[in-house]
Amino acid sequence: MASGGSGGQMTAKHRLSVIAGHLQRPGTGDGDAAVRAAECRAPEGPADVSEERTAVPRRRQEIMKWNGWGYSDSRFLFNKKGQAEFTGKRYRLSGMIIPGLKDWFESTFGASLQHKTPPTSNLNSSNVQPATVNEAFVEEMKSTGIPFSQDTEDRVFRGHGHCLHEIFALREGKIGRVPDMVVWPNCHNDVVKIVELASKHNVCLIPYGGGTSVSSALECPQEETRSIVSLDTSQMNRILWIDEKNLTARVEAGIIGQDLERLLNESGYCTGHEPDSMEFSSLGGWVATRASGMKKNIYGNIEDLVVHIKMITPQGVIEKSCQGPRMSTGPDIHHFILGSEGTLGVITEVTMKIRPMPEYQKYGSVVFPSFEQGVACLREVAKQRCAPASIRLMDNEQFKFGHALKPQVSSLFTSFLEGLKKLYITKFKGFDPNRLCVATLLFEGDREKVLQHEKQVYDIAAKFGGLAAGEDNGQRGYMLTFVIAYLRDLGMDYFVIGESFETSVPWDRVLDICRNVKARIIGECKDKGVQFPPLSTCRVTQTYDAGACIYFYFAFNYRGLADPVHVYEQVEHAAREEILANGGSLSHHHGVGKLRKEWMRDSVSNVGVGMLKSVKDYLDPQNIFGNRNLL
Repeated sequence: MASGGSGGQMTAKHRLSVIAGHLQRPGTGDGDAAVRAAECRAPEGPADVSEERTAVPRRRQEIMKWNGWGYSDSRFLFNKKGQAEFTGKRYRLSGMIIPGLKDWFESTFGASLQHKTPPTSNLNSSNVQPATVNEAFVEEMKSTGIPFSQDTEDRVFRGHGHCLHEIFALREGKIGRVPDMVVWPNCHNDVVKIVELASKHNVCLIPYGGGTSVSSALECPQEETRSIVSLDTSQMNRILWIDEKNLTARVEAGIIGQDLERLLNESGYCTGHEPDSMEFSSLGGWVATRASGMKKNIYGNIEDLVVHIKMITPQGVIEKSCQGPRMSTGPDIHHFILGSEGTLGVITEVTMKIRPMPEYQKYGSVVFPSFEQGVACLREVAKQRCAPASIRLMDNEQFKFGHALKPQVSSLFTSFLEGLKKLYITKFKGFDPNRLCVATLLFEGDREKVLQHEKQVYDIAAKFGGLAAGEDNGQRGYMLTFVIAYLRDLGMDYFVIGESFETSVPWDRVLDICRNVKARIIGECKDKGVQFPPLSTCRVTQTYDAGACIYFYFAFNYRGLADPVHVYEQVEHAAREEILANGGSLSHHHGVGKLRKEWMRDSVSNVGVGMLKSVKDYLDPQNIFGNRNLL
């Protein structure tokens, strides 16, 4: 069967196995789902108004927190003995005792387990303003058979991302403007109908993917008086086809990252795109924010993976006429879509590059005497263009933080070995525990090439004083990425608030920006009346020929502050100003949203902003996609 005009040939059996592999959705059975999906995808297909199709999907809030990060069954807590543990069964750390976390937490923040700030446990509908209903839009939606809801829980769950101020407010039961209605399109054609009706009745649409935004992108504008509809793409979650000759796959944009990888793996392929949020973020969200993954060194950023995009705007559908690997046909229209953050339309389908699953995977780690030597090593690795799939360098504060998250040692022998390693590094090699830093590594590919590659990287590291620190530390460091976000909820249980933010910067500014931003955070906290010294730390997470991506983390104990969120926002604002003053970018991969749009003009110039506005005015003159991100 030929796909979408330009895809390769494949057997019907292979195509159906891929489609059927991801049709288990709330409200649909197993039997005729593929037939209904095919009807929905076909341009001439009839509208399906069956009872099954109009059932309201609710899967996400059934397994995820409405006022915190991640799965409902997964969290850090201090048990009755005062020991830290991580609940659930989903992660490598799940079910384990973490003996060092309590001491680190109390000594770092001056916190106490006696001072608790528990969240509001239930969502109270009386705290949510009534929906602004556009009756004409609702009546026409009913005739389409597309599921929709005005339920309070549905609306609140899709009315926020994961910025600190959003989660802090939810924990206290303070809920601002949220969408007035949620709709669940099942395919591209459903989205066409929704956008047409929204344009007809002047309804504001906000696309919703995985809800992991940390740029206020999902917040409803307070000044918006029209009915706001959250367009939840979660039911558009199928791989439509895999082209094995060209190594591409067409995928619906609502699919979640871990589901995409799982389904591709079943057919022997992968994308290799692993952002920190891949458990919850969607393909469409990656495209809309210009996302980056931890393994971008060999697989590329999202813009490197995309071959073809289909997006629906109020003016119609945008897509290229073919799926060639490169086109010289004026400015690339994909670059109007990449990073558009839901302001121009809804991304419905993406054709992306895939690769056979790697034959071999190996983790590693290197300890350096200082952060400066670690950065110099990463620079040399970038110069020689031999970076492994992932190479990330933590500063000393983050190294200590990671050490505090080590699970309980299972045996005396293991504990003895750990002690010997520490003794060797600090006593015999002379590394200062208060200066050393660690890089974690991940190699992927052909086994023989991986082993050669590994030797090359470790030889470079040795020239900068680096010592191999073992596979286990590398794997643990990589996997901790997926649980670190859960720590913010633990902190807020004990008067500690914190956040991360990122930037990209030229190599010659890496050390300056790391030093100056961390110092600025410490100074601002002191000036703003924060009583306890804050945690201010960073890591280098991505390397390029001409620079690197740097992730900053900061957190502080807010006891004694009348308005801790305001203080936090002042400190974060100052940190961003410091980044820009030191030659850093406004964002490397989190995007702009509403949180950082005050700096857009400085970042892309007056003419650049004018260009963006011109595209917006042409595609969406009524401002149907009125989330007010970017501009």
